[in-house]
Amino acid sequence: MQKLLCGIAGVALAVLGGGAAKAQDSVKIGMVSEYSGQFADTGAQIDHGVELYIKQHGATVAGKKIEIIRKDTGGIAPDLAKRLSQEVIVRDHADILGGFSLTPNALASADVSAQAKKFMVVMNAATSVITEKSPYIARTSSTTPQLNYTLGQWAAKNGIKTIYTMVSNYGPGIDAEIWFQKGFKDGGGTIVGSVRFPVASPDFSSFIQAAKDKNPDAIYIWIPGGAQPAAVGKALAERGIDPKKTKILGQDALASETALKSMGDIAIGMITVSDYDFNHQSPMNKAFVQAYNDQYHRNPDFFSIGGYDGAHLIYAALKKDGGKVDGDSLINAAKGLSWESPRGPVMIDPQTRDIVQTVYIRRVEKVGNQLLNVEIDAVPHVKDPAHGAKK
Repeated sequence: MQKLLCGIAGVALAVLGGGAAKAQDSVKIGMVSEYSGQFADTGAQIDHGVELYIKQHGATVAGKKIEIIRKDTGGIAPDLAKRLSQEVIVRDHADILGGFSLTPNALASADVSAQAKKFMVVMNAATSVITEKSPYIARTSSTTPQLNYTLGQWAAKNGIKTIYTMVSNYGPGIDAEIWFQKGFKDGGGTIVGSVRFPVASPDFSSFIQAAKDKNPDAIYIWIPGGAQPAAVGKALAERGIDPKKTKILGQDALASETALKSMGDIAIGMITVSDYDFNHQSPMNKAFVQAYNDQYHRNPDFFSIGGYDGAHLIYAALKKDGGKVDGDSLINAAKGLSWESPRGPVMIDPQTRDIVQTVYIRRVEKVGNQLLNVEIDAVPHVKDPAHGAKK
């Protein structure tokens, strides 16, 4: 513990002692993210979003050159994330911290942001409490409550009376369960049963059978993605559950582009909630998707848009504060900023520093020979309800 405190103190001293002396002809962004391991694609998609924004808008803002410094956490590694955040500030003289796809890493690095007074842009990690851990944090992705409370309310308003919920038994899954159930019950719905299953290799068939036995109008499923959507699809088919009859609800990862390719037609009719999908039908998004495909030969996803808008926030804050890089100037410039994103209109809440945005309800449909998330409803100007509940 003493070593850790000394490390944090060292960050603050280095910033106070050496920051004024170095020439401020550039702005260095320390991207602390996953560039290897099982979350490497997540890190790559965030990075692609940042890179594409810089490519489109130039590498100079407010008269200063933007430089990216990457630090690889390799996965869930809060101690390493904290050390890398310290390192990128002290050794590499980073002015801003960015990236952070995983909650444990973001929470650990928040301590460094607070002590060193460095602007930190969280581009994916979705646990609500993150922005409370440092007054210099802003988020450009979404929060788990923001998406799942909205989905729960939507379900209650759209003819679903009873739901069985099943989620991965760890922080984000538990958050999703709590806020989906709250939204659904606030709307008058009834939870007929719930289960939390192991994060690694759960036996979905037994859990889905238990849900089926309750005969609910719908089953809500929260999983982290990866190989699990395919396993869910297989279990649904084996247990004879048709999403067109018994509604299957979930968050974006359940019906991501990769998940739909692995599940096949059993996914048709699934309803999910998200802040972004490459199939969003706006002129700005169509141009974004084309540019992304031209550059990276794949479609962007919700990780990509978190990085793209994260870069926009950094650029906009630097322009607004005249190129000042101290944390107080940047966070004050970031508060209340609004812009049109490929996902739709967004704003940084001046009180919570979280993103305010449109939340989309989508249904999986077959369009031609391709499974796509087709928007069936949109809820504008959604704030994080967890922060709202604390006021």
